[in-house]
Amino acid sequence: MSETKVKTKVDLVIAHAAEALTCVGETMEDIGVITNAWIAIKNSKIAGVGSEEEIKRHFEFDSNSLIDASDKVVVPGFVDSHTHLVFHGTRVEEYAAKLTGKPEKLEKLAITTGPNRTIELTRNTPAEELFHQSKKRMLTMLEQGITTVESKSGYGLTTDSEIKILEVSRRLQKETPLDVINTFLGAHGIPENMTKEEYVDVIVNEMIPKVAERKLAEFCDVWCDDGYFTAEESERILRAGLKYGMKPKIHADAYSYIGGSDLAAEMKMVSIDHLNYTPIEAMEKLAEAKVTAVLMPALDFAVGHKRPFDARQMLDLGVEVALATDLCPASYTQSMQFVIQLACRLYKFSVEEAIKAATVGGARALDLDDRGVIQEGKLADLQIWDVPSYKHVAYELGVNIVETVIKSGEIVVNRKA
Repeated sequence: MSETKVKTKVDLVIAHAAEALTCVGETMEDIGVITNAWIAIKNSKIAGVGSEEEIKRHFEFDSNSLIDASDKVVVPGFVDSHTHLVFHGTRVEEYAAKLTGKPEKLEKLAITTGPNRTIELTRNTPAEELFHQSKKRMLTMLEQGITTVESKSGYGLTTDSEIKILEVSRRLQKETPLDVINTFLGAHGIPENMTKEEYVDVIVNEMIPKVAERKLAEFCDVWCDDGYFTAEESERILRAGLKYGMKPKIHADAYSYIGGSDLAAEMKMVSIDHLNYTPIEAMEKLAEAKVTAVLMPALDFAVGHKRPFDARQMLDLGVEVALATDLCPASYTQSMQFVIQLACRLYKFSVEEAIKAATVGGARALDLDDRGVIQEGKLADLQIWDVPSYKHVAYELGVNIVETVIKSGEIVVNRKA
């Protein structure tokens, strides 16, 4: 922090934090713990981070702008880099039937199941209703410490319904405190009334141009897996997206390895998501290409995945890793804290690795360098945990330890008794 003779007046100061996690260290283990930390905030940005003496020397503030974080922990806001936020209804009956492992219970329901069920429901739901359902989910995520969320389309598979989903996400960005980053995922499946070849043509020649014309998506995504899109088809779709200014992401290796991870490395994509079947050779390519691997232990847990991803191996190979909720009807969680707990217990993340993957890792997976850390000049997206040490996030199961959420310098959640 540079010396200055005139103190800068700031809007907020967080004082006496037992720990502040800057998350700026070079390794995943280095979360940059500052004890008895003070943080100054001005005009939506972090103005300074340091000791009480440093903050008082450089900044002017009054008692009304002071947040006492004694015996509490300050962490960057979670960046949830993979969700299917906008959808109608649930698949709760299907989920409950599958829990017993007795297929006859599912057969008795006599309903469409899987993603097709959600596509059917979402296509036929007005945008206003989709907005209100999605907003409710988002505000729960905010209370759990998530301040930036990625939102994918993909539950429409027609041009009009895909655009409807993306327009709902844009409205959520405007009418809620969270930042919503849109991803076009028309290639999330194949409509029943088309061949795959016909549908790829529609995605490339109709959907992508119309989404781009309306400026509805920052990213283009595709599901590259057996039964979905080949690596060649995925490349065609993603290069069409690039032509229209949408950066590439890919769902790959979730249930098979058919070259999606190699394509991600070759195209130097922003992220590759799932990675259950990714071989070591492909992991090494991803590490070299600095493609962020987005891992979603809540999905693996919810569906009882037969091959959970090898997160420890990815970390040890130097792959840049993010954690995400994968909020969707198949993985219905709005809690990044729960995701961190699963990552630590089931996939051998350290607490430090999991926190960084859920903050700065998530920011990297969205190509954002202005958040996910506590650092001067970065966005003041912060959460205050009502615990004495950050390690409680992996220890206190099934509770919300978030007390306060600050988004762009504004207090948007305050759960103090």
